[in-house]
Amino acid sequence: MKFAVTVGETTELVEVSGEAGHYRLTIGSEVWEVDGRLTAQGIYSLLIGGVSYVADVLDEDGACVVDIGAERYLIHVEEQTRHIIRTKGGAVGGPGGRTLVAPLPGRIVKVAVKPGDRVEKGATLLVIEAMKMENEFKAGASGTIAEVRVEPGQAVNGGDVLIVIR
Repeated sequence: MKFAVTVGETTELVEVSGEAGHYRLTIGSEVWEVDGRLTAQGIYSLLIGGVSYVADVLDEDGACVVDIGAERYLIHVEEQTRHIIRTKGGAVGGPGGRTLVAPLPGRIVKVAVKPGDRVEKGATLLVIEAMKMENEFKAGASGTIAEVRVEPGQAVNGGDVLIVIR
């Protein structure tokens, strides 16, 4: 399974394979063999490269706060596809307008706007199903809908223009 993991301002693609406490993590060109065990609620015992670590992990507003010894890490983890949709499927463009493009192939489930509608930042524009997940796209800025180039049920390819906002 592939994940996008963000620590501070840095996001890395992490591929995880294995099971039953024995995992292989691939981060860039590095491969880590990890033996990980839950020892108590939120406490993990990790063996990485022959070195033992105890990690105290808790969920704080959707992020993982990980304490290892005197070090603390705030880590955001999301499935790779969801990360791609969230970061690459936003509105792009210059001062003349913004264009919402499909980040990868999918199917339009719902279109919540029509040409001429005024939208505020954060308003839902449409819902697209990609890789068996429904993803809601929101306006990245306020504006007026200039074009809607899709309709519910329509298949789209990555890079297809979905909506233009002025």
